[in-house]
Amino acid sequence: MNAESPDSISMHGKVDGAAEPAAGNDRLPDHVAIIMDGNGRWAQSRGLPRIEGHRRGVDSVRMVSETCTELGIEAVTLYCLSSENWKRPKAELDFLMQLLERYLVEERDLIMKQGLRLKVIGRRDRLPASVLEEMDKTIEVSADNPGTQLVLAIDYGGRDEIAMAARSICSDVQAGRLEMDSIDEETISRRLYTAGLPDVDLMIRTGGEMRVSNFLLWQLSYAELWVTQTCWPDFSREEFNAALESFASRDRRFGGLSGQPVQSTFGET
Repeated sequence: MNAESPDSISMHGKVDGAAEPAAGNDRLPDHVAIIMDGNGRWAQSRGLPRIEGHRRGVDSVRMVSETCTELGIEAVTLYCLSSENWKRPKAELDFLMQLLERYLVEERDLIMKQGLRLKVIGRRDRLPASVLEEMDKTIEVSADNPGTQLVLAIDYGGRDEIAMAARSICSDVQAGRLEMDSIDEETISRRLYTAGLPDVDLMIRTGGEMRVSNFLLWQLSYAELWVTQTCWPDFSREEFNAALESFASRDRRFGGLSGQPVQSTFGET
């Protein structure tokens, strides 16, 4: 089933046209993060150029954003381009930039219709000016939307993000704006790209690889992990629902004992 199929398996297990939570919104993640892996392998297995996998992956992006909107999930972060991906062939990178720019233009009306708020995390200095222009335009027009925050991680690296936060904190300490003894986890969280977002509850990786690939290293501290062999272009609403249902069934202890009340460390929005 592709992202445009009208049918899906709901969280109650019945077939219908929209996802439903298994046990109310309290059993849904506040923040889902997805490593959208397998585009190139999907294309090559079909005798297609790698770029065709990236093109088809846009359908899955649309499906995920629609599902999160329907369920009222607070935020979804998609790993679009890592800081290490610049090692890929120039032709593929050029296509990815063109695809990103086209997405920001062509999906703008849908983003507004769904009430999504676009946020982009990562470095800006290596992105083309035309991409930044469309990115900023979509961020601006969607800023007051009431729905799910759609966060695109572009030219993003978790270690680089933490190093950036450390430099910012050191600068404030040197300038006397911050006391060394007052630095705690919240101090660091406020300096990250994701400041204001809840920590990740559920991290999904498509394509079968069992690693986090420098993605949201700080924010994934207590995330539940869900990995599928399915490559990103084939990631369906049915499979997304299965990941959400798996999350809803898990006993999240945050270092405590099963059944013991725990205090979430999620940030506030």
